[in-house]
Amino acid sequence: MKKRPRRRRARREAQPEASYVCDSCGEEIVVPVDVSAGCAQDYVEDCPVCCHPMRLQVTIDEDGSARIEGEHE
Repeated sequence: MKKRPRRRRARREAQPEASYVCDSCGEEIVVPVDVSAGCAQDYVEDCPVCCHPMRLQVTIDEDGSARIEGEHE
């Protein structure tokens, strides 16, 4: 019986995350950040807990760390 060579898994870089506190329900929400969308992002996303729309402003620093601010839409 021949042994198959092991395949190496490609290493994925960790996707940065940032968090904000929802103004409606007070929950801390952790959001994965898409670094390919640029260093300054602005979009609307519903809170996954209370479903209120939140305007999210994401800033990615030169070192790759992400910050996010959320406010009601």
